[in-house]
Amino acid sequence: MSNHNQPRLPWTAIAPKAYQAMAGVSATLSTSTLGRVLIDMVQTRVSQINGCAFCVDMHVRDLRKAGEGWQRINSLITWRECGFYSERERAALDWAEALTRVSHGHDQHDAKFEALKLQFSDQEIVELNWAIATINAWNRMAIGMQAPVVEKPIE
Repeated sequence: MSNHNQPRLPWTAIAPKAYQAMAGVSATLSTSTLGRVLIDMVQTRVSQINGCAFCVDMHVRDLRKAGEGWQRINSLITWRECGFYSERERAALDWAEALTRVSHGHDQHDAKFEALKLQFSDQEIVELNWAIATINAWNRMAIGMQAPVVEKPIE
């Protein structure tokens, strides 16, 4: 593991249209009835799975700004093992893991989707899918370009 202060390439400047388009997709989620906290929880969990230091740091900071406590944030990695999450959050986290590890457990996707339908509207399911798809794309860009994480306290 190397410690870099600069990305491998200035990727946002090299391909600004693609970067702006991705940022635009992410921005559309700000009006979702999913709520910012649920989206950040899902995006933190996906980033943990993918090992994206930049995105984990960013979304944990966003969760703290939204008033989330450290116990729920720290326990996202073990959400199945504790009772800190609502059925709605659990369905979203389960679906996020399924779509992030998309090649695993295809035989379980129908059951996970049915659990999702009990908690979310069709609109919310589609928006959740976009949130999961975009964070997976952002993770791959941040990891591939080695986006630096600035060391600073998280309040």
